[in-house]
Amino acid sequence: MAEKVLMKGNEALAEAAMRAGCRFFFGYPITPQTELAAYMSKRMPKVGGTFLQAESEIAAINMVYGASAAGARVMTSSSSPGISLKGEGISYMAGADLPGVIINVQRGGPGLGGIQPSQADYWQATRALGHGDFRVVVYAPSTVQEMADYAFTAFDVADKYRTPVMILADGMLGQMMEPVVMPEPRDEQIEKPWATTGHKHARPHNVVNSLYLTADELENLNVERYERYAQIERDEQRAETFLTEDADIVVVAFGASARVARSAVVEARAKGVKAGLVRPITLWPFPTNAIEAVVPTAKAFLDVEMNMGQMVDDVRLVVAGRRPVEFFGRTGGVIPTPVEVLARIEDLNARVEKGGE
Repeated sequence: MAEKVLMKGNEALAEAAMRAGCRFFFGYPITPQTELAAYMSKRMPKVGGTFLQAESEIAAINMVYGASAAGARVMTSSSSPGISLKGEGISYMAGADLPGVIINVQRGGPGLGGIQPSQADYWQATRALGHGDFRVVVYAPSTVQEMADYAFTAFDVADKYRTPVMILADGMLGQMMEPVVMPEPRDEQIEKPWATTGHKHARPHNVVNSLYLTADELENLNVERYERYAQIERDEQRAETFLTEDADIVVVAFGASARVARSAVVEARAKGVKAGLVRPITLWPFPTNAIEAVVPTAKAFLDVEMNMGQMVDDVRLVVAGRRPVEFFGRTGGVIPTPVEVLARIEDLNARVEKGGE
């Protein structure tokens, strides 16, 4: 049985990425993800990889573009304002159909904001990570173990669909320490016949590019890309459900907020309130199937986030007015407490019961 080790979330993610075959890392320090880059700087040379601290976030994402074009498994990491600077390069990667993994360990904003945990980059990750018609797959771990596990998943999905993939964590998960079992390292090489590795006169030139001056050609490429996105939406949705089978009040929360919400759900059950939890693991594709499955039996939904209300829009889109959907959030780096969430569950349940009389 694999040995459990006590690690910070940032370090667990870095170690797992290398075990998943990542051999190139380009980044720039920013709190609260700097430990990830620091860990990479020590370990990457020992596994035959390359760590490079770029002169800026913009330079880092363009280095990721180049390494990915050459067929490498490559990763970058940053925190909220640094991800904003990478947006143009991420769009270029999507336009060139290049895989790569981007880590965002979120901090409070907007602007420089603060270094405390936040989930205020949900809209950016799922709606506007760069210009143009494109999406990226977004995973939201809620434990240090998942920080490690989804590093493997992120690289596999990026390569399978030739798309950038983001792991959207936050300062709490990046800094906290928990026991983690590391996945076993992989040695197999992923075949990438499209990569610019030199043709050696054995095949036609491979071209990696996102510029198309003919409108019809660009339209056709975007349509083909969205056919892949439709496959991702169909096959890659992930969510965890907890005590939802008979739940009257269904809490929806992701990442660190889901840890708080789960405690509140347990306490609500102890007090006689039938509460449950749906935890989206993929933020895009949003797990519509998991929400849809509980709509017939739920009486109301409570969305809990560390922002002013972002994922709640997606919950409301799925519920489509069939049940009430309410929001509770803390922002600016404040983490909601189980007591606060429990109070919201009890209040919503009381109003639902009163309305049903």
